[in-house]
Amino acid sequence: MGSDNKSARAVVLLSGGLDSATVLAIASQEFDCHTLSFDYAQRSLSELNAAKLLSESFSASHQVIRIDQGVMSGSALTDKSIAVPEPVAGELAQDIPVTYVPARNTLFLSYALAVAEVMSVQDIFIGVNAVDYSGYPDCRPEFIRAFENMANLATKAGVEGHRLTIHTPLIDKSKAEIITVGSELGVNYALTVSCYQANALGEACGKCDSCQLRQKGFEEVGISDPTRYF
Repeated sequence: MGSDNKSARAVVLLSGGLDSATVLAIASQEFDCHTLSFDYAQRSLSELNAAKLLSESFSASHQVIRIDQGVMSGSALTDKSIAVPEPVAGELAQDIPVTYVPARNTLFLSYALAVAEVMSVQDIFIGVNAVDYSGYPDCRPEFIRAFENMANLATKAGVEGHRLTIHTPLIDKSKAEIITVGSELGVNYALTVSCYQANALGEACGKCDSCQLRQKGFEEVGISDPTRYF
């Protein structure tokens, strides 16, 4: 899975889901990867187990960072009193959905930036996507460009000319295209957890927006979806 002659390291944000697993596979072709996952009081911690297994499958070192409960509250993904919505067939959300987690990618990238600078790493990978996504403002290309610019202004490494690059290899790809790329690179999608409300075993609901997008992607590619459902 990738070259054995990697001379550089990269930090990869790894949620344990389909997209981030594919990003890890892409980054592993060129870099020796260090993955970062987050315990932020999300509904399903089974995704952290998935991230660990995925890291092992690509010989990447893995680090879990804990963010205190309440820091990113007010989302259906962090507050069980807020129901995870089930999409209506043929209807697209007009507003930012309740599954949006406040400042999630901003915080995650900030931690990744710090880890990268400590490790003298200049490359960070994140699986944001602006095609098959749920309307999250922190998945847009303009957000990534703004954060990268800020990172190079705010760090010793950036000021001294060791420019940091945030890689978003999935930014313009559909879910079907992502699955195609990952399958070619040997991603075991059976290890991944995409569901917004997966149980402790990593079994999915099959009804939430994330599950629906995943199912549609596998159907379009013509590959059997290895997701386990409860």
